[in-house]
Amino acid sequence: MRKKNFFAGPSVLPVEVLEEIRDNIVDYKGQGLSMIEASHRGGMFEEMYDECLGLFRELLGIPEDYDVYFLGGGATLQFTMIPTNFLLEGKSADYLKTGSWANKATSDAQKLGRVNVIFDDKANNYTHLPDPASVKPSADAAYVYICANETIGGIEWKDFPDTGDVPLICDMSSDILSRPVDVSRFAMIYGGVQKNLGPAGATFIIMRRDMLSRRRENLTAYMDYGLHSKDKGLYNTPPVFSIWAVKLVLDWVKRNGGVEGMDRRAAEKSGLIYSVIDSSDFFRSPVDPAVRSRMNVVFRLPSEELEAKFVAESKAEGMLGLKGHRSVGGLRASLYNALPIEDVKALADFMKEFERKNG
Repeated sequence: MRKKNFFAGPSVLPVEVLEEIRDNIVDYKGQGLSMIEASHRGGMFEEMYDECLGLFRELLGIPEDYDVYFLGGGATLQFTMIPTNFLLEGKSADYLKTGSWANKATSDAQKLGRVNVIFDDKANNYTHLPDPASVKPSADAAYVYICANETIGGIEWKDFPDTGDVPLICDMSSDILSRPVDVSRFAMIYGGVQKNLGPAGATFIIMRRDMLSRRRENLTAYMDYGLHSKDKGLYNTPPVFSIWAVKLVLDWVKRNGGVEGMDRRAAEKSGLIYSVIDSSDFFRSPVDPAVRSRMNVVFRLPSEELEAKFVAESKAEGMLGLKGHRSVGGLRASLYNALPIEDVKALADFMKEFERKNG
């Protein structure tokens, strides 16, 4: 029996995708070799890759003047690549410190150039977000940087700032394809795929092409978005296995109602858990209700001893990954697209029974 997987990443994948990988891992569609041993220069890999990029464009409604491709290095490499390309001498960059991932991106950028921190919720332990209308770029900002969803703190932008002529760059690692997004509002969207799209290894890049004219000159090869743009991210050997799995996940998303279908699933699943929390004096959420994440629900119990007991007993019931991140403690349930609704209902029932016994 499969466990109920609430890990924040690497995270749950659709069973149908895992089964399709299993059935084709040795002999991909009767072609006599595995996808993961095929050349990335043409042939069956590039056919699959082009289908993957096309699905990404279709599902997100990505405009034609945007590049779409995959790189390695995880989202963390982008913390460096973005300022290396776009934080030019004489310019600054605006960063909003809204939690662990935005804060790490800010720290890396500060090592490479002048950064304006235009929002920092440290005083509230990163449980709030600013009103998007209040976010105003600095006069000399080369770009504004935000993280759409903070997996550790459990907060998510419900709407996004309008930064006018200043490019808006967004890390959407953990909520990509969980809701419709107007891509044209962003100059760049990127993210690691291991939260909501596939197994670890690949990072998706969605970038408006006019950004290439804003980048620094004389960059080293891999750090240069312009070089990657010329060949769909295939400058060097891509993370083939991860990309193949992403393609299969995108197929699954399309079969299950597309982004609108995922949006409905996210609302239903997160609603089940938040309703237990909000109807209880035993569970509590530290996050401003207006910006609670639908992907990562964080909550606390009256004591750390009870939280440890909750993790142990839930694990005994086949529920994994409910311990909060080591940096903040508490509890966390990650409810990514592929997590079955039945698993979330089981967690909600477990929470109610745990309160009955321990409250």
